[in-house]
Amino acid sequence: MASIPPSSSTAPPGWSASLRTLSATKVAWALGFAVTVAALLNPIFAPPFPVLLGRTIFVALVLLLAFTLAGNWQRRWLPRWFAQTLAVVLAAPLATLGVYLVSTGGDFAAILSHPGRVAGFLWIAGCALFIGLVLATGAMVREREAQSHSLQLKFELERAQLEKQALDARLALLTAQIEPHFLFNTLANVQALVETGSPRAAEVLKSLIAYLRAALPKLHEAGLPTLANELQLVRAYLELMHLRMPDRLQFSVDVPAGLHAERFPAMALLTLVENAVRHGVDPSEEGGRIDVGGARAADGGWRLWVADSGVGLTENAAPGTGLANLRARLQGVFGAGAVLELSEQPPHGVRAEIVIPPAAVPPKA
Repeated sequence: MASIPPSSSTAPPGWSASLRTLSATKVAWALGFAVTVAALLNPIFAPPFPVLLGRTIFVALVLLLAFTLAGNWQRRWLPRWFAQTLAVVLAAPLATLGVYLVSTGGDFAAILSHPGRVAGFLWIAGCALFIGLVLATGAMVREREAQSHSLQLKFELERAQLEKQALDARLALLTAQIEPHFLFNTLANVQALVETGSPRAAEVLKSLIAYLRAALPKLHEAGLPTLANELQLVRAYLELMHLRMPDRLQFSVDVPAGLHAERFPAMALLTLVENAVRHGVDPSEEGGRIDVGGARAADGGWRLWVADSGVGLTENAAPGTGLANLRARLQGVFGAGAVLELSEQPPHGVRAEIVIPPAAVPPKA
């Protein structure tokens, strides 16, 4: 004996599931129309009003049940709207005929031989058919609109998810570009010390190894790190550079503690500090000073800056991939309102400032 295949998840719902879709509101509307039709037909009907009301209520409930069952009874070869329309067209005369068969004790001939019963049948069936089709059409139109709205929301959600994935991939690419950019520049500095036979080469290399052990794992943490993490890397880098040129580099890091918990892209501030060392202080014969600071604005936004007293913008080389990637990362994380501004630092030097508007501030850690 062949086994019965298990029911699939796409199988049409049964009677119990269909009946659960009959809300009190739908039943109330059906009863309301039944009362209205009975009141309108009462002057031309011989039976008393309670009898007529019972007939219209029965027909209305049968139409509602047929429309609901047809909506839940889905077949690939029969569109849902067609099944519901056909159900109303068939249920209206059949339900009315059933009412009259009950009143005549099942005698079909007694219905046909009585002109009043024939007229009553036509009036009730006709009203039920007309009202049923109008309400069914309205219900199907509302359902189509709801489905269209739901589909639109689904598409918008999928588009937002795809945009977020594209943004995450772009930020990951920019971060991957910055990692070797920073590492190669730092290693080049260590190489210069080794080639010149500087006795500080071993100490600088030791500091670099300690810095990389602390810095590299943070680059791959899930989500945005905090500004406190970034400041830790900035201090470590400046201390490393101070070891390389102790007489030519002075620095300070003074960012309010209230900003430390803010989310901030990894190595974004470090890129500005590295540029200040490489393009500002290092080319200067006298060296210089680098000041890292921050402040929160009254409107809730905040800013960070890196100011150096190096050679200045006029003698600097053109900005490379570091600043270009930094601008792209800031806008990717904080939106178009986040900007990176470069200006002259009197009497000489450069001030690089990151401005984060309040509307673009991500959640705190």
